[in-house]
Amino acid sequence: MFVVGLVAFLSGVLSLLSWIGWRFFVATASISETPPVSAVISSATHRASWSTRFGLALPTFRQLGSILLVLFVGGSVIGGVFLFSSSIIPDPLSALEMDRQGHIQAALNPERLVPPPALPPSMFVGSERPALETADRDWTKLSADFTQPVLRILGRLQERGYTFALLEGYRSPERQEMLADIGGHVTNARAFQSKHQFGLAVDLAPVRDGRLVISELDPWAMQAYVALGEEVEKAGLVWGGRWSFKDYGHVEMSGVRPTAGGPAS
Repeated sequence: MFVVGLVAFLSGVLSLLSWIGWRFFVATASISETPPVSAVISSATHRASWSTRFGLALPTFRQLGSILLVLFVGGSVIGGVFLFSSSIIPDPLSALEMDRQGHIQAALNPERLVPPPALPPSMFVGSERPALETADRDWTKLSADFTQPVLRILGRLQERGYTFALLEGYRSPERQEMLADIGGHVTNARAFQSKHQFGLAVDLAPVRDGRLVISELDPWAMQAYVALGEEVEKAGLVWGGRWSFKDYGHVEMSGVRPTAGGPAS
């Protein structure tokens, strides 16, 4: 913008000086006092001889001065633009470095996404997942470092036409033990062996026509789970669909699994 303003300013100066040259050098020549007849005849004869010889009409001194003035000012304007542009326009490598720094800052300070509103409890009653109606779906109990990438994943899935709901987030050690007691078809992890206890795991399921579709036996639901897995792995998280014990709606933070009584790593 500064360069554009500079060019506009110098163009205005050029236009002003051109008008001054025309007004006071060229135009005044036509309204100056009438010269003696003998001088007019002599000047006309002199110019006519040059016109006959070279086929050109010689300009007057004032016209020539005006032309030189316009050329001088125009050259100064162009030279000034190039001179200033070299100091205003950044070096390409510097511009690239500035752009890289901007991306780094955006990555370090991403926009904080807000979790979606909670679904009605009635949607979880009588589902095929055991004791789902008593599961904890409070996003604030999850680690913020884990919540934000999960929310970005949900946003990308929404753009792909799949809406996912949170089935369970934080899970107490007592609930983990209760689910493990039900059987290996529910979970193989005991208390503090799951990242649910550390707010670093969620269970998700797609929603179609206002209803949860948890089972992967539904072809549409399986397509949704595959899309979930793609987005989860793009984000660098872990998708339960890769495990030998398939848990297609499970997403957790990458890293070593937590050991009993220890923090998540």
